Parts: sequence; structure tokens; C-alpha cells
Amino acid sequence: MIGWLVFFFGIFLAMLGYASYRSYRKNRTSDDFIFAGSNIGTILGFLTFSAALFSAFTFMGMPDFFRTHGVGAWIFLALSDALMVFFLIWFGYALRKRATIKGYKGVAGLIKSCYENSFAGYLVFASAFLFLIPYVSIQIRGISIFLDAAFPDMLPYWSWSAVLVFIMLIYSEIGGLKAIVYSDAIQGVIMLAVIWIIGLTCLSLAGGLEDGIAKVSASNQDLLSLPGPNGLFSSPFLIASAIAIVLIPVSQPQFTTRLVVMKSLKSVHRMAYAVGIFAILVILPTAFIGLYGAIEYPDANTADFLSQALLFDQAVPVAALAVVGLFAACLSTTNAQIFALGTELRSLLNGTDQANMRITKLSILAFSLIVLVFSTYMSDELVLLARVSFAGTSMIAPVVLGAVIFSQPPKALIGLSTVALIFFILSILGIVPDNYFGYPLDFLMYIILFVFTTIIMVSHKKKPKTTT
Repeated sequence: MIGWLVFFFGIFLAMLGYASYRSYRKNRTSDDFIFAGSNIGTILGFLTFSAALFSAFTFMGMPDFFRTHGVGAWIFLALSDALMVFFLIWFGYALRKRATIKGYKGVAGLIKSCYENSFAGYLVFASAFLFLIPYVSIQIRGISIFLDAAFPDMLPYWSWSAVLVFIMLIYSEIGGLKAIVYSDAIQGVIMLAVIWIIGLTCLSLAGGLEDGIAKVSASNQDLLSLPGPNGLFSSPFLIASAIAIVLIPVSQPQFTTRLVVMKSLKSVHRMAYAVGIFAILVILPTAFIGLYGAIEYPDANTADFLSQALLFDQAVPVAALAVVGLFAACLSTTNAQIFALGTELRSLLNGTDQANMRITKLSILAFSLIVLVFSTYMSDELVLLARVSFAGTSMIAPVVLGAVIFSQPPKALIGLSTVALIFFILSILGIVPDNYFGYPLDFLMYIILFVFTTIIMVSHKKKPKTTT
């Protein structure tokens, strides 16, 4: 096992090193470092978008989600991702059009410029910071759970997280976004290949799809229907989840920026279709792994189930590939989101290019250390924690959509997004209830946000245009 790990990790790290070397330029500007020359093609574009979207929480969280909550997990993620693809086509066009007019340094900077209001920019940055830090920590927590369970005596628990963050910092600081895009492409291919190998193996061990479903039906019929054995997949939960996932390109800057740096609108559209296909391909084998877990390990905790299904029940080379695949998946999402936080901070700065570059690199280091500390306090509910992150960032969607749709967006959207974000944070802290009249808070808040955003936008559209 150790020999295979050294072999596969050696190849993976060599590929990362080559990507960093290819991406490095001595006399580059901060725009080159942050936006990779804004010349990303379709193939690299869809791989970097997909790798940032489907990460450790997909590789480990979704099998455990299927095992624990049943087939509704497919509706939760796969159907929502399909809806997001259609939204991407419109949003990519509108965003790129606005970015061409206003210039693009980052989402926060764009919002600040469109509203001519600094608070609007800081609101977007605050939302990203508050909810991406926990989301990145989920990825690190997930890989640490797996590696610590698989190799309990090799390294202290925190060392796995530290190694991952250190590698991410090295090549992102050297190569910038271009190095991250290349590493995403590497990770996307590795993750898709490994998860299918493991998924098909688990399906075979379960006796095939038909026999596997029959065994699950005999042991826990509720896993095969909604709302699932724990009652999680209610209609409000699934609708709210779908909205939060569809709005990811609007509210999470690592995805918004990737739409802008594509070389053309045609590339964006092709990328969107490819992401939809990738979503189905990457989620389907996680259902097979979850099906196997529901049969063989129905009462195991998360760490034991993952270590058994992804490692000990696999052939040795496949188990070694699984470790590398998981590490790569976690690394890709971690660097994409931490780098995005640095980009957002930089978009609000007014200093010289050299000073902005220095502050951006220091901020990436600071965010990485915060994530490293925060990851030790996360729970094992990877998918549900990811959903909270999606929902939290989506609270500022009205202010972003207003900036993209209108040349002079209504400032009332700033107040609406601020109130929504604060109220959602208060619910997480337990200061206000997270359930009203039997409905989850985020479901009700989406209804309220939709109504008020529509009223504000329609009223603004009817106002006579002002000229300067």
C-alpha cells in the first residue's frame, strides 16, 4: 500500500509542479496572477469549474448522504446542478456584459463600482468570508477524517490538514489562478476516474444494482422513498436546496470569476453544458457507494464507513488511487476558494499594482491559516454543512443580480441583502429560530427575497432613467 501511495502521489505532485512551472511569469501584473490572462478555453474552463464545484464533500459526503438519507440525495444535488446549468447560460452572458462595461477586479469590486457604494462591496466580501471559510474547512475536515481513520498511526490528526494547506499555498503563490486552473483539470480527471472505479466495485460487492436495491428495500424501505428515513428530504428542504445551488455562480466568487476569465461567451456556454454532463457522471457512482454502505455498514459512523468503502474494501492500487483522488479533490476546492477570497479583497483595494499583489498574497496566507484552525472544530456532517454554506452566500444574491441586470441598480437591494444575511447568521447562532410554521428558515427567506426583489426591480425599471 505504501509503495502504491508513494508512486501515485509522486506522479500527482510532479504534475502540480509542472503546472506551477508552466504558470509562472517573472514580470507579471496582479491581473495576470489573479485572472490567468482571461483566456481560459472550454475544456480547461469546464474542468476548473467542475473541480471547484465537486470536491471532497461530493467524494465522501454524498456516499454517506445516500447511505444515511436515501435516494432523495440524488434530487438534492443532481437535479439542482442540472437547473444551475440553464441558469449559467443567462447569467454568464449578463455578467460578462456588465464586466466589460465596468471592468472586473472581482465580484466585490464590481458591486462597489455598479452601486457606487463601498458598503455594497464589503457586504459581498463579508458574505464570502463568513461562509467560504467554513466550506473550505469542510473539505479539509473531510480528508482529515478519511486519512486519520485509514492511517491512524502515521501522522497526528492535524498534520494531514497542514500538509494539504502547505501544498496549496506553494503552487498557488507561484502560479496564481493559471496554476489553479491546471491543477483543477488534473484533479477533475483523477476524481472522475477514481470515483467510477470505486463506485463500480461497490456496486459489484452489493450484488449488482437490482440485487442491491432489493437488499436495501428489505433492510430499510425508507431509504428508497421521500422524505427518507430521517424525514430530511421534505419539499421545502429540496426546493430551498435547489435555489441555493442554482445561485452558487452568483454568490460564490470562485465560480463568478471563472465565468469572466473564459475567453469567449461561446466558451462559457459550452462549459455550462459540459458541467451538466460532468455532474451526472460524478454523482451517479456516489449513489452506488452509498447503496453498498446501506447494505454493509448501515450503523457505522462516517469515518468507519468511508475508510472501509473507499479504502479497505478496494484492491490495493485502487485504495491508493482513492487516497490521491480524495487529496486532489480537497486540494482543488480549497485553493479555489481561498484564492477567491484573496481576489475579492484585492478588488476593494486602491493601492499600486505591486502593493495590491503583496497584500493579496499575504491575505491568501492568512485565510489559509484561519481555515486550518477552523477545520479542527467542524462536525462530520459534510453535506449538510456544505448546504449551509450555499444558503448563506445566496442571501446576497439580490444585490449581485441587481448589479448585473441594471446599469444603475436600485440601492434598496443593498439593504435587502444585508437584512437577509444578518438574519440568516442569527439563525445559525441560535439567536432566532431556524424553523417557522413547520418550514425551514431558508425556504421562507427565499420566498421573501423573491417577492421583495421583484417589487424593487419592477419599481426601479418603471422609474425614468437619469442621465449624467
